[in-house]
Amino acid sequence: TLNQLLVEMDGFDGNEGVILIAATNRADVLDKALLRPGRFDRQIVVDAPDVQGRKEILEVHLRKRKIPLADDINVETIAKGTPGLTGADLENLINEASLLAARFNAPKVSMLDFEEAKDKIMIGTERRSRVMTDEEKRTTAYHEAGHALATHMMENADTLHKLTIIPRGRALGITFSLPEKDRYTMDKLFIQDQIAILLAGRAAEHLVFNQRT
Repeated sequence: TLNQLLVEMDGFDGNEGVILIAATNRADVLDKALLRPGRFDRQIVVDAPDVQGRKEILEVHLRKRKIPLADDINVETIAKGTPGLTGADLENLINEASLLAARFNAPKVSMLDFEEAKDKIMIGTERRSRVMTDEEKRTTAYHEAGHALATHMMENADTLHKLTIIPRGRALGITFSLPEKDRYTMDKLFIQDQIAILLAGRAAEHLVFNQRT
């Protein structure tokens, strides 16, 4: 198949006016013969949308589906809290939020539905059925509180958005920050604050219980 494609692209036959377009998410493993001049020699990088792009994609899908929205919906806040999500992910987010509203017989989709849908997609489904002892819950609470307190105190960290000790996915608890803007580079101060935040959970356990899990 590859050889036949290359022969056709070399232009031995009269195929002027034919433009061949291909897409891949693994450009690093393409055969070099495909990328030489005269073949696929023009490349366009289609990256994940930035915060403005995510906002506009959400607005398009919400208009197209004519979903009834509650007064508390803030599309910009949803866009800020979904870094890295693609157009398909955002469409799935709207579907999940709509399903959650329908499950509880709500007449409109609220911000709470979007928050729950976002957590489900990015972190995992709530696992309220997981049996934990009171001691494990207490340890988890102090551990997450350590992350949250450090996040609040650090000057170069993202804004603290949510804290929960309800298990999600493989985690017993989650401390979630909301970036104010898309970040394409990380400087030393930001990384140092991130390290401090990550270690703060175990530090809190050590301060309160004199032990670490």
